[in-house]
Amino acid sequence: MPGATGGEEKLVGIVLVSHSAAVAASVAELATGLAGGGTTAPVAPAGGTEGGGFGTSSELISAAAAAVDRGAGVAVLTDLGSAVLTVKALLAEGDELPAGTRLVDAPFVEGAVAAVVTASTGADLAAVEAAAADAYSYRKV
Repeated sequence: MPGATGGEEKLVGIVLVSHSAAVAASVAELATGLAGGGTTAPVAPAGGTEGGGFGTSSELISAAAAAVDRGAGVAVLTDLGSAVLTVKALLAEGDELPAGTRLVDAPFVEGAVAAVVTASTGADLAAVEAAAADAYSYRKV
């Protein structure tokens, strides 16, 4: 379902890449739940490997990005280093991810919440990336 189709609002899509399918799905659930009512930006987890193990999968990431692409760009957030490398490799390929896909440097949980909330307002990809990256400055104490 790549691209915007009839009647769909063009929102930035969010892909959450974790080494664990359960972590990616839980963070996606948390972020969409905290985004509030109304229209929520499309979010897809891409966690673990095709076989259900720990790791990352180019195929799962590509499928998740295609699923959330609405024509306004796709923000990809990752949990750990090799997930970053996998996404960078996909971006380098040039045709594995939708046009306008961006790897976002942000904390995984807080950044995901900020990205989904911001994208759900109809903000553009630059604003979504800035909100997610700003989550590095959130203080807890």
